[in-house]
Amino acid sequence: MAIVRWEPIRNVVSLQDRINRMFDDAFSRMEPSEMEEGSMGAWRPSTDIYETENSIIIEAELAGLKKEDVDVEVNDNVLSIKGEKKTETEENNENYYRRERVSGKFHRAFTLPMDVDVEKISAKFKDGVLVLDIPKPEEKKPKKINVALD
Repeated sequence: MAIVRWEPIRNVVSLQDRINRMFDDAFSRMEPSEMEEGSMGAWRPSTDIYETENSIIIEAELAGLKKEDVDVEVNDNVLSIKGEKKTETEENNENYYRRERVSGKFHRAFTLPMDVDVEKISAKFKDGVLVLDIPKPEEKKPKKINVALD
C-alpha cells in the first residue's frame, strides 16, 4: 500500500473553482429583466474618460435614450449620471427568440478633482452619446517671494 500525501489546500481550491463556475453559469443565463437593480448584471452604460489639454471628457453611451431621460448632477465633488431606459412594448404577444437589449434604471458616479469649478461643466447629448466637458482648473503657478536682507 502506497502512502499518499494529504494536501487540504488542493481540495479547498478545487471546491472554490466549482463554486465560482456555478455562480458564473447561473448569472450568465439570467435575462436582464430577471436581475434586480444593483445586482451583478444591472445595466451600466459604457463610458470613456479621457483628457485633453484643457478638459477632462466623459462620454457615456446611452443609445435609445432622450436627453430628458438623463439626469446629470454634481454633489460633494461626485458627478452622477442617472436615468432609465424603458422597454418599448407595443404588443402584448411578443415572440422573442432572443432579447439582448437591456433596459432599466442606471447610475454611474465619478469622483472629480477637488479644484474643478463645477459651474463650468458643460453637457451635450447627440446620437445617443452624452459628452461631459469638465474644464481643468487653471494651474496654480508658483509665486516667487523676494527675501529682503536686514
